[in-house]
Amino acid sequence: MTDMTVIKAAARKAAFARRKAAFDAHPPGAAGRLSEVLAGHRGVPLSGYMPIRTEIDPLAAMAEASAYGPVGVPVIQAAGQPLKFSRWTPDGILKNGPFGAKIPEVDDYFDPEILIVPLVAFDAQGGRLGYGGGFYDRTLEGLRAKRPTLAIGFAFDAQESDGLPLEPTDQPLDMVVTESRVLTFPA
Repeated sequence: MTDMTVIKAAARKAAFARRKAAFDAHPPGAAGRLSEVLAGHRGVPLSGYMPIRTEIDPLAAMAEASAYGPVGVPVIQAAGQPLKFSRWTPDGILKNGPFGAKIPEVDDYFDPEILIVPLVAFDAQGGRLGYGGGFYDRTLEGLRAKRPTLAIGFAFDAQESDGLPLEPTDQPLDMVVTESRVLTFPA
């Protein structure tokens, strides 16, 4: 293991503990602020995610956005590969996907222009610490090579951290939405 691997593992462990405490303390409904942000992008193809464990829940905002344009969820293809995004609807039939996240039963892939990104921790400059698989970093790099792609981190305030261990391959967020605020980061 490299030093960076050890450092990132320690940062994730601390961030998971903060996220769990925030999840346990906050009632559902934080997606209202996310809905407000997405309202400025009506009809733009977007991807959310199916929340697992203690992730903040974007489903209400995704359901609202689905009335205006395509909404998808990530589908892991294989280790080391970028994500694909399959069309999701609030009443669509889901099946179990990798890592316990639900995915649409029928694949209907498209390229989103906005990604609501789950995370373990974020910093005040738009840095993101994910789960360590590099899926979103690879995916954002590929999508951004084709067209402007907006990456919106969705998290609890408690997930903010100073001095995240970031590497050159880590893709920055354009914005972070929490239960109490919206942070934007200039390119």
